[in-house]
Amino acid sequence: MANPQEAVRVEIFDQEYRVKGSLDPEYLEVLAKYVDGKMRSIATRSHNVDSVRVAVLAALNIADEYHQMKSKYETAAEQVERKVGECTEVLDQFLKRAV
Repeated sequence: MANPQEAVRVEIFDQEYRVKGSLDPEYLEVLAKYVDGKMRSIATRSHNVDSVRVAVLAALNIADEYHQMKSKYETAAEQVERKVGECTEVLDQFLKRAV
């Protein structure tokens, strides 16, 4: 874990940022590369050079990815909870017969 006072230098879309926080510097670099990749992909596809617009579109894209993954996680968690409930019922019935 990084020192909260230590600034980590990252580059996103040809701009340098110094980020302070408690996140691991290597993890911050991974995040910065991810955002940089999104911005470059959007800039290439839209032929847009306005970095603010590219950043907003990248943020929307990342937010969409997040919400889709969150929805999949919630669906999977509900399925697991349902299966655990079914298994618990079967186990309870088995244990009642065994007693």
